[in-house]
Amino acid sequence: MSPERVPDIRRLAERVFRLEAEAILGLIPKLDERFEHAVELLRRCAGRVIVTGMGKSGLIGRKIASTLASTGTPAYFLHPAEGVHGDLGMVSRGDVVLALSNSGETDEVLAILPPLKRLGVPIVLLTGNPTSALARQCEVVLDVSVAEEACPMNLAPTSSTTAALAAGDALALALLELRGLRPEDYAALHPRGTLGWRALFRVGDLMLTGDAMPVVSENTPLREVIAEMTRKRKGMTTVVDAAGRLAGVITDGDLRRLYLKGGSIDELTAGQVATREPKTIRADELAAKALEVMETWQITSLVILDGSNRPAGVIHMHDILRTKIV
Repeated sequence: MSPERVPDIRRLAERVFRLEAEAILGLIPKLDERFEHAVELLRRCAGRVIVTGMGKSGLIGRKIASTLASTGTPAYFLHPAEGVHGDLGMVSRGDVVLALSNSGETDEVLAILPPLKRLGVPIVLLTGNPTSALARQCEVVLDVSVAEEACPMNLAPTSSTTAALAAGDALALALLELRGLRPEDYAALHPRGTLGWRALFRVGDLMLTGDAMPVVSENTPLREVIAEMTRKRKGMTTVVDAAGRLAGVITDGDLRRLYLKGGSIDELTAGQVATREPKTIRADELAAKALEVMETWQITSLVILDGSNRPAGVIHMHDILRTKIV
């Protein structure tokens, strides 16, 4: 190919990104009571959500089924061609079908409709043709049509599959919100994944307590403060008042700044040097949340308080990083 005929690869990629982004944005004006009806049907489903579709729509359907299952909505994928050869036995009363067909005329999907109707299973359809034969037989029809495929020939399913995938994600995440899925619930569905570890580790699981926690009183001489920080090797120490309540913290940074000011440290006490009202966190907060707070405030430790405002523990950034939750 001559140099002057070499296609502009970046321009071609930009066209794909633009058309697929426009396909997703084009779904927003179509959001109406039908979407709410679809979510309600899926939410009330007493059995499982059966996702079905052929070809590229089927591949998108597999991903949607996986997303539903991982966000608290029991779901599995049914291949429609296998369905008419026995796999329809997996469907039972109380299930809901989520079908995908861009044309709305997919023979294999049309073929499984009669037995689904006999079971009384409601069908939600994602389609690019809301007046199709398939659409006329479904309880809820969601229009996911696109103006143009990203394919230069306007043939290969590209923008249409992206739009269908986004619509499936919207259904799944709306259900997640309605079900009140918590991070720990999500973790239970991903016990071996990084996402599961992130949600399972709490501050209380990782914090230093007892003799491992650096602590000095307000009247502790600064030299002894430095000794305590050196022994505990966390680059900081908590400072407590006479009643054991948190009065502040002293960090390596505080000591460096004090040194740069000059003068003797022999007459100073912890209470004179401590940073008052340090950042704290609850023991039941996620460890990932503690790390976020540290990064936001550019600090390396947080204090955990009990109900009487006494230090119950300390969590250091390195304690979190060692768990490999990020």
